[in-house]
Amino acid sequence: MDFIDQLKGLSSQISKQLDHIETEEATKNALIMPFINILGYNVFNPAEVVPEFTCDVGTKKGEKVDYAIMKDENPIILFECKSANSDLEKEHASQLYRYFSVTEVQVGVLTNGIVYKFYSDLEESNKMDAKPFLEIDMLDIKEPLLEEMKRF
Repeated sequence: MDFIDQLKGLSSQISKQLDHIETEEATKNALIMPFINILGYNVFNPAEVVPEFTCDVGTKKGEKVDYAIMKDENPIILFECKSANSDLEKEHASQLYRYFSVTEVQVGVLTNGIVYKFYSDLEESNKMDAKPFLEIDMLDIKEPLLEEMKRF
């Protein structure tokens, strides 16, 4: 099964499971971890996908981002996860913004397992842009956007 078919399969699965997902942890297990796997990262390999990755910010110690995708022992993508019933329009990306600035990542993702907002630092180096450069709604998949995602 190719990348787009796998995402369509996950989309179908989401619509069937959504009524049973009530917490952030359930969202991570049922929706987000399968998504990360489809992107080609092994969520069961802690050298590749680190859950609860520590991103100390200034005097705030122990700040954690939900997942960090690693390459050569450095984070390259950060995932900040919310529960499936969270409205990402109301959830601002401030947590992700803080984490982004203290790491060398190029991509940060804010998600509720249904909508994935991809951010980068295209406007100013090492400072997350205010608007996502890509947004995917898994319940309303648009194939041209999925082609963009293949780059990840």
